Amino acid sequence: MTDSQVADLLRRSAPQVLAALVRRYGHFDTAEDAVQEAMLAAATKWPADGVPDDPRAWLITVAARRLTDLLRNEQARRRREETVARWSPPREWVAPPADRRPADSDDTLVLLFLCCHPALSPTAQVALTLRAVGGLDTAEIARAFLVSEATMTKRIGRAKQAIKATGATFAPPSATERDARLAAVLHVLYLVFTEGYAPTSGPDLHRVELSAEAIRLTRLVHRLLPDDREVTGLLALMLLTDARRPARTGPGGELVPMAEQDRSRWDRAMIEEGVALITAALPKGAPGPYQLQAAIAAVHDEAPTYAETDWPQITLLYEWLLRLVDNPIIALNHAVAVAMAAGPRAGLRLLDELAADERLRTDHRVPAVRAHLLELLGDGAAARESYLRAARQTTSLPTQRYLYARAAALPAG
Repeated sequence: MTDSQVADLLRRSAPQVLAALVRRYGHFDTAEDAVQEAMLAAATKWPADGVPDDPRAWLITVAARRLTDLLRNEQARRRREETVARWSPPREWVAPPADRRPADSDDTLVLLFLCCHPALSPTAQVALTLRAVGGLDTAEIARAFLVSEATMTKRIGRAKQAIKATGATFAPPSATERDARLAAVLHVLYLVFTEGYAPTSGPDLHRVELSAEAIRLTRLVHRLLPDDREVTGLLALMLLTDARRPARTGPGGELVPMAEQDRSRWDRAMIEEGVALITAALPKGAPGPYQLQAAIAAVHDEAPTYAETDWPQITLLYEWLLRLVDNPIIALNHAVAVAMAAGPRAGLRLLDELAADERLRTDHRVPAVRAHLLELLGDGAAARESYLRAARQTTSLPTQRYLYARAAALPAG
């Protein structure tokens, strides 16, 4: 197994190992430290010694030993060394026997709801869950929140301490707790999926393990709450978006924009499932943000060709969505839809209005959209400059290569 394959295996395993440790022993904050040390040990040993037959069990064993060491050290610092030999986890920390747990229980899902504890701010809930469940490193989360890595490190540390202070146990939430945390859970799952489908940085165009895990967890939430239309909408959105993934990459790993994708490579089974889900949900009441985004994705996926896309309908759906949420990326997508429905000049006027939004100041998508619209207008020199500006702002290497290639194809000023 190559170093890259080992790294992928560890990334997939980390949330399950952490969930198992917290379920058995509690101590969320200390357990995460122990898991990180087990991951480091595996990254050092496995490439040289080989991957064990049961990697997850190996990681749990090593992490559990390290957790014991960390807990003993903590006890020692508090001058209670004499109690360490007699220490055992409180009853509520011990996992119930397998025959008493629900057959469809999922430790990672329980961990997800734990991270979305109401004692945490919404921002802290999302950051902690991306770290513990999504497997993102602190730098990636910091970029998603547009803050420094040091700031995010402190934020996650405070979140773990807050969880510890509540005395929360590792157990499925009650119906009341579940309802209170659901919005945060859905937001986290959406962010994990997005980071997998279009990573904010790095050499890869996709991080399939993240998008697949987000879909898996969203299916579990949908199974738990089949009548919640926003849960249904989020699952539909993920399926309809991920269905295009096979066509987003060219033969050399390059980014292929939707207008140039071979739609025969789209996953028709995922599209059919996503369309069925959103079609069933929409008539049952006023749609929420995830349902509207799923409806937009369905219009894209059902168009036979890019040219035949129903842009007026997509524009109306974005306008409805903007009434519900203040999101600059949604406003940017609305500008694109307006440009496709009413012409690039109309889109550029909306783009000029968005230029004052501080949240988009360093986002590469703004100059990238501007470049595309300028190119449609025939202003190749200005489009080239905007493509170059966008390429300098992105931290995704495939996106950067794509933008530089678009710039190179246009005349210099």
